[in-house]
Amino acid sequence: MYFYRTGGVLAASFLPKLLPEPAVPGSPSLFLFQRDPQESPAALRVTDTRQLSQGSVDVSWLDPARRGAAPDLTPEVTAAIHAGTLTAVNFSHPRWRDALSFYKPRKGKKRVHLLAVGDVGGTLLTALKLLGGSVISSIGICDLNERAVARWNAELGQISWPWDYESLPEVEPVEPDHLFDCDVFLFAATRSIPPVDSGIQDVRMAQLEANRPLVEQFARQARAAGFRGLFIVLSDPVDPLCQSVFSASNRGPDGRWDGLGLLPEQVQGFGLGVMNARAAFFARQDSRFATFLTDGRAFGPHGRGLVIANSLSHYDNALSQELTELTESANLRIRELGYKPYVAPAVSSGAMQLLLTLRGEWHCGSVCLGGIWFGVKNRFTPHGLVTEALPMPDALFARLRETEAQLRALVREELREC
Repeated sequence: MYFYRTGGVLAASFLPKLLPEPAVPGSPSLFLFQRDPQESPAALRVTDTRQLSQGSVDVSWLDPARRGAAPDLTPEVTAAIHAGTLTAVNFSHPRWRDALSFYKPRKGKKRVHLLAVGDVGGTLLTALKLLGGSVISSIGICDLNERAVARWNAELGQISWPWDYESLPEVEPVEPDHLFDCDVFLFAATRSIPPVDSGIQDVRMAQLEANRPLVEQFARQARAAGFRGLFIVLSDPVDPLCQSVFSASNRGPDGRWDGLGLLPEQVQGFGLGVMNARAAFFARQDSRFATFLTDGRAFGPHGRGLVIANSLSHYDNALSQELTELTESANLRIRELGYKPYVAPAVSSGAMQLLLTLRGEWHCGSVCLGGIWFGVKNRFTPHGLVTEALPMPDALFARLRETEAQLRALVREELREC
């Protein structure tokens, strides 16, 4: 074990000669590691000793027992992990110092910017206006349709509690050039949504080719602006578009990856929240699924590859598969009624998850897991992002592996196109 001083902070590592200033062993705040910055977190809060020695990052991070043997650590390093104060940082990432400051944002309420106020964006905006007063200072809105911006600005400006006019976040227009002058950027834009009567079964993936160039445009704008906040993707397909954001923002003028754009922790996809809520809806309707309400989980993408576990402690593969199918196809049931299913996604995936995020609480979101974005229960802390990890039965873990392979295949296809 080697110890260093960096910025007045004690850091530990398995690697020698990382920094020019060696230090006396003690209780570290940082742990330095080296992994491929395209497939590894830039920084995270360490919750298990094996996170420090596991060579690759994949879905095995979601189950501590599958991470391999625990490394030998000094008592001080182990104590820092148990205290929840050890941040592991990827020394191979060009912006590793920025990764540390990302977890210590300015105090107080946050400025949120929303791109696109269509069906999803307008519903999301309304929910944030009504529910976000404790954590959001103001919401800037931008849309190609200036009349839509004017309408939402006026309508939501006319919502307030009697005699308590400052308690809700202000809504105001924001110019495209200032989209990233904020703490949180919400991408809800889309170029193409199949009509209700299109007959398309996988509505979400049908939007990939249209929405990818659009989200990449704003990813490059975020890079140019030196954006240091959260870039949240709400448009479908959420998880592949997150990877597109990360990749596009980290490519220089020559098209090569340079790691000078968004950190992986800056990009999250908000699509899993509504899947979790839909599973809970069916669990309340059918007692066979009732265990989901106590220790069930939702994993993976907002669409094909979704994994619903009826219970972690009493996992039933057949019941879980059935509940997954009901959850994944719930949007089609709304379309069969002749409506676009956007209300629940806008509120359950968008507004609720953002408010939980800003409060530092557990939420459903897609995070970088070895170069793909994978929906899990996670939260931000002052010492880094934490992804929930729990013992899993083999049948459930096999389903996660299958979804992981599916998402990695999409990434390989995108890289070939680049």
